[in-house]
Amino acid sequence: MKVNADLYVKDVPGQLVSTLDPISLVEGNIVGVVHNREKMTDGRIGVNITFEIGSSEQLEKLKSIWKAKDVLISRIGSVTEVLPMEYMLIGDLSARYVEELLESAKKSISLDSTDIRYLSRAGSKKRTVMISAKLRDENDIEKMDRFIASECKKSKITYIRGVEE
Repeated sequence: MKVNADLYVKDVPGQLVSTLDPISLVEGNIVGVVHNREKMTDGRIGVNITFEIGSSEQLEKLKSIWKAKDVLISRIGSVTEVLPMEYMLIGDLSARYVEELLESAKKSISLDSTDIRYLSRAGSKKRTVMISAKLRDENDIEKMDRFIASECKKSKITYIRGVEE
């Protein structure tokens, strides 16, 4: 899991290294560190660290080490990465159909968020619907692709999957 933490460490030489070292002791991997000397409180400097760690148990062990080293933990939480995908649906589409399609997708796919845009020509039943989805897992991209393809085939709707950058 990816974790982001806001910490406050004493403003003394070696304190930053002493704070970062325990991450590797619990088999974590540092992704980024921002040591903000302008963010001082009671003789302590603000440090923001993003790191990857294998389990909640390892994270609890790390927090215990930091507390023993007098590192103040201001905020700590997991970082959720999202993967964007876009689909264009063309055909006899209603807003209700699209809403039901996405509700059905949410039953087996971890959708973080969706944005839907409708385009239609006056007097025509055909609509174009743009669906921008943010997925939480790489496997969900394949699931979403299969789901959209299957549902569009059943409903005789043309779809175009977004182009990856």
